[in-house]
Amino acid sequence: MVETNLKEIEEECKKLWEKEKVYKFDSKSEREIYSIDTPPPTVSGKMHIGHACSYSQSDFIARYKRMKGYNLFYPFGTDNNGLPTERLVEKSLKIKSKEMPRTEFIKICNEFIQKELPNFVQDWKDIGISCDWDLKYSTIDDNSRKLSQWSFLDLHKKGRMYRKDAPAMWCPECRTGVAQVEVEDKEIDSFFNDIIFKIDGEEVKIATTRPELLPACVSLFYHPDDKRYKKYLGKKAKVPLFNFEVPVMEDKRVAMDKGTGIVMCCTFGDQTDMEWQKAYNLPIKLAITDDGKMSDISGKYQGMKIKDARKQIIEDMKKENLLVKQIPIKHFVNVHERCGTEIEFVKSKQWFVKYLDLKEDLLKWGNELKWFPDFMKHRYENWVKGLQWDWLISNQRYFGVPFPVWYCEDCGEVILAKEEQLPVDPIKDKPPVTKCPKCGSNKIIPETDVLNTWFTSSMTPQISTNLIKDEKIRKKLFPMSLRPQAHEIISFWLFNTLLKSRLHFGKNPWKDAVISGYVTMKGEKMAKSKGNVINPQDVLEKYGADAMRYWAASAKLGDDFDYQEKDLVTGKKLVTKLLNAAKFIFMNLEDYDGKKPKTLEPIDKLFLDKLNILVKNSTENFEKYEYSKVKNEVDSFFWNDFCNNYLEIVKKRVYKGEGNKKISAQYTLYNSLFTILKLFAPIVPFITEKIYQENYKNKEKIKSIHICEWPSAEKVKENKLNEWVLLLDLISKIRQEKSNSKKPMNSEIILTIPKNNFSDLKDFIEDLKDVSNAVEIKEGNFKVEFK
Repeated sequence: MVETNLKEIEEECKKLWEKEKVYKFDSKSEREIYSIDTPPPTVSGKMHIGHACSYSQSDFIARYKRMKGYNLFYPFGTDNNGLPTERLVEKSLKIKSKEMPRTEFIKICNEFIQKELPNFVQDWKDIGISCDWDLKYSTIDDNSRKLSQWSFLDLHKKGRMYRKDAPAMWCPECRTGVAQVEVEDKEIDSFFNDIIFKIDGEEVKIATTRPELLPACVSLFYHPDDKRYKKYLGKKAKVPLFNFEVPVMEDKRVAMDKGTGIVMCCTFGDQTDMEWQKAYNLPIKLAITDDGKMSDISGKYQGMKIKDARKQIIEDMKKENLLVKQIPIKHFVNVHERCGTEIEFVKSKQWFVKYLDLKEDLLKWGNELKWFPDFMKHRYENWVKGLQWDWLISNQRYFGVPFPVWYCEDCGEVILAKEEQLPVDPIKDKPPVTKCPKCGSNKIIPETDVLNTWFTSSMTPQISTNLIKDEKIRKKLFPMSLRPQAHEIISFWLFNTLLKSRLHFGKNPWKDAVISGYVTMKGEKMAKSKGNVINPQDVLEKYGADAMRYWAASAKLGDDFDYQEKDLVTGKKLVTKLLNAAKFIFMNLEDYDGKKPKTLEPIDKLFLDKLNILVKNSTENFEKYEYSKVKNEVDSFFWNDFCNNYLEIVKKRVYKGEGNKKISAQYTLYNSLFTILKLFAPIVPFITEKIYQENYKNKEKIKSIHICEWPSAEKVKENKLNEWVLLLDLISKIRQEKSNSKKPMNSEIILTIPKNNFSDLKDFIEDLKDVSNAVEIKEGNFKVEFK
């Protein structure tokens, strides 16, 4: 089959699904609802291979549940607000938000998103995602902004929101505060620099990786048990190059075996510096500005970039013999996950969600959720246990959901929007009062920061269910049935959604969480910098959507897995084989009227029993979200049991058989292929739809295979299936003998099989004759004689 045919099949199916509204949620139906809280992908130009994989995996579940008879609520959202969108616009259009008026940049962002969105969404349609495309949202639309701002007001009312002028993690590149969840570790090459401080004229060595923070040094610390430095307690140390003095203090948080055992506290190099500053009420000196340059306390280094200042300070210390030695090291630093820039700590006013006091509750709530696979719960628990900061939700950017807040310019009083005003933009809209309720001033100014994008995305259960206007139906949709997502955003999306749902509504937002892995290339995570990124659009062009989904179904639930082109080749072969099998079968069903035979031939009943076991296993595995097991078992059955054996067994009967024998074969072929197509349908939806439309729709009268009823499994005595295994084993041996003797597979033989085999297979001897082309079958030691 040529590539153009694949494209034609996919286009036909997409048009059919859209025209017939196959995936539409029926708000008037009485059927049980199954609701999916899908991850809204960030609008980033094009779908990447990780998206194609994880969204396909979610869709396997959605399609299965729909065929099981559920009224599926499966909306589609896009995350197109906040920092990721700003960075995309800046990069694509080669502009900087801070270099133009705010209103102009927001207008550019909106226009850019409107232009990009249709093509971006089309990528998801092209891989067969079966969302209800009439139920769409974006995280910047009126509905999302209203709910995000409502969330802020509700949390503020509940005492969970506070604003603080304090050191916070800051990205100099994006020029915004960042939350702990937005920070990742990156290993870099650096140096331990042993530099000289002087205490009462004595030289004391301090090891530091950040000499550029010297102008912000406020004290030295050593461990109380470290006898080397006890004599310096309470004295003053002179800071090299800058020549001001700082106190020498002791604290148990100093590691005696790290560096020289005495450290400088600068405001702020890390979390410990912040703890020391607060504990000992030390002064705050800021050496680094919000754009990543040296501040006015840095003397001649003022205005230099951080790394340039570091280099120059080291050179100057060398000249003045203040640098004793440099030791090359590798160490981990915090970087902003959006841009990879090293994080600084900058004192600024930021809004926080208070949640550090909820750690025990968060662990309990996480334990109430059903995790698939179960071990992913440990990632959540490790994140909760490692929390050190409340959630910073302020972003000093332009494009995002505004805080529903104004301030009194004179006294700083916070003035909140009224609920009925939402969504509101304080920069453009009037505050709810004309005078400050605290001091009476009429100088009211707007908050200019925007809410962090995860603050809004963590409301997706409400954003999506709010698309349904009937309140009675909305109540049935929440808590939602399922949250499917990748493991790397457990700390971002899952954690924050769970937290907010509990704080707002007192319940978990979903019943089950299904966690997928990410795609690797030779064991490494894909990255443009490594040159190992695969473009899914190229894969679709070469192999087709079904082959890509087939590959995505190879991943074991929760596991990262390698991009394997051989799986795509195999997937494409499956598509061809399904078409060929259907063609062969329906060529031989032209005279079949669809009726059930008076009695099934023993081999047909045995085969249908074997198929019934497959249905049972597939159903059980799908209920546990084990789609890879379904794919593997159905795939193996189709190739081995069905194509390689059963079709060969009944070929003679459908060609030359008569009466009930032929009808039995035709009935079995028609129904077994239909069942196999249904089992494959969630994974390879295009080719199964194509075969259904061409061969089954007229008789079955249902407009799509994807709303046909999932096959039901009847009880089967599995020990009876030993006969099937024995029969296939004999057929395999006969084929091997013919192959070894270089004889064609249709060559006539006289077959001898052991007596116990003859007895076990007495009901299938004629079938064994047909498939092996044996003119006679005798009892005795296994032997194949050629005529």
